[in-house]
Amino acid sequence: MDKSAEGPGLIGSLAGLARNVFGLVLSRVELASIELSEVRNHLLKLIVVAALALVAGLFAVAYGSMVVVVLAWEALGWKILLIMMVLFVAVAAALALYARAMLRLDKLSLPATMAELKADRDMLL
Repeated sequence: MDKSAEGPGLIGSLAGLARNVFGLVLSRVELASIELSEVRNHLLKLIVVAALALVAGLFAVAYGSMVVVVLAWEALGWKILLIMMVLFVAVAAALALYARAMLRLDKLSLPATMAELKADRDMLL
């Protein structure tokens, strides 16, 4: 029989399989690095925007609180300070619960990479 008519053999097939697996792993690493850079950029933007919003919000709350206390002082006296404190504690608790809910939604995960890795695992197993 002519050797050129036969397939590449076991060693050639294993080498081809190794090249394909290496290419697959390399493409997944590239996808993960792209997604990680996107997540990093989004996270940095989120931190900057949140910091600016926090500073602006604190100024607004401070000045607004002073206005409410000055306007209500004659009618309520010291009780207006207690009412304002309870209000701010309730707002802080609501915001903390909202932040926890956002983290549970996994906004900082790598969905495309994880889906591809799961598909690769399922294909290989």
